[in-house]
Amino acid sequence: MTITKIRFIDLFAGIGGTRIGFQQACNELKIASECVFSSEIKPYAIKAYRENFKNKHEISGDITKVDYGNIPDFDYLLGGFPCQPFSSAGSRKGFHDERGNLFFNVLDILKTKKPLGFLLENVEGLVTHNKGETLKVMLQELQNADYKVSWKLIDSSKHGVPQKRVRVYIVGHLGYKPNLEYLVESYQNTGNFIDEDVSFEPNEFSNLLTQKFMQQELYGKSIKDKRGGTNNIHSWDIELKGEASNKQAQLLSDILKKRRYKKWAEFKGIDWMDGMPLTFDEIKTFCDYPGLKEDLDDLTQKGYLKFEHPKEKIIINGVSKRVYKMDSPKGYNIVAGKLSFPFTHIINPLGLCPTLVAIEAGRIAVSTKYGVRSISIDEGLSFSGFPDNYKLKMVEYWEAFDLIGNTVMPPIIKAVSERLLRTT
Repeated sequence: MTITKIRFIDLFAGIGGTRIGFQQACNELKIASECVFSSEIKPYAIKAYRENFKNKHEISGDITKVDYGNIPDFDYLLGGFPCQPFSSAGSRKGFHDERGNLFFNVLDILKTKKPLGFLLENVEGLVTHNKGETLKVMLQELQNADYKVSWKLIDSSKHGVPQKRVRVYIVGHLGYKPNLEYLVESYQNTGNFIDEDVSFEPNEFSNLLTQKFMQQELYGKSIKDKRGGTNNIHSWDIELKGEASNKQAQLLSDILKKRRYKKWAEFKGIDWMDGMPLTFDEIKTFCDYPGLKEDLDDLTQKGYLKFEHPKEKIIINGVSKRVYKMDSPKGYNIVAGKLSFPFTHIINPLGLCPTLVAIEAGRIAVSTKYGVRSISIDEGLSFSGFPDNYKLKMVEYWEAFDLIGNTVMPPIIKAVSERLLRTT
């Protein structure tokens, strides 16, 4: 049977990345398509979705409160169900998290409506969650619903998106098992999408970066104090909190590295943690020179170091927490972590954008001829594979990057959908 028009539904729609990719695939295959039902709960995602797609239907909210029998008939179900229950950045509670159970709502819709097929997307952590048992259960349930199912981990950076973002894609069809192997690979650099002419007001932080480094020296640099490496810029490298002599900068770098050694945990009688305060005597074992105490106190006063007790691990109501061990001597520790600065990473235009995650997507920066600035909303969309005509001007900056950080990549959906639709 030749299909001339496909009707589909878009669940957990976000800003519509799955819909865009699916309809691009339909267009490529010269098949008309229509979205007949959409569901999303985040208000500013709904605002963006509504204005970009101009739906004939109203966007539904909580999918658990929808009468599935009232969903219009459709041919394909699309859904990027919530990823936090399976993500390494989340709780990883899986099916014990009510959001993890939303998979079964998707399953119930498939059983109720019996569409031709489906496309689901989630984080790569789903593959290893509960030693692979979670994914195994999902696949078995989908097969029990009469679908022939395939799945694959796909890295967006290998398929025309200038951002490394690995996700698992699960597809199924009533008639055929879709083939997701040997997808055509293509590559893009971020430089193809950076707009050099975006206007902005430089701040103190960006000015310090451009004073200390040439434009190209900033390409690919991360900015954080609690890690080292040749591709890292620390606050003392740009003297953000005040002057730091070469000797003080070396002292900070030595503490940065040595504070992670596991032997200190044994000395302090605590469980090891990644970065512990070191006492003056402990620091003297690897960095001893006249004026050491004065430099430590000066760097503490300026805010590069903090003087604190080590932390010990305790269990409260079954939850592991770190609390200060007040009976242990205080030591010196690095202050600022990854999210302490306006920028966490400066993009290399000859490389990839780091994975844009909601919590820090707005802290990714570019170094242009006018200085260092955060990426624009349009650039964030481009780095995620969205077409030029998609806009997020109707939402706030932080809302836009929360949405971009949680979106799917339309080019990957397109590639996967073409394989799914070719079975019809």
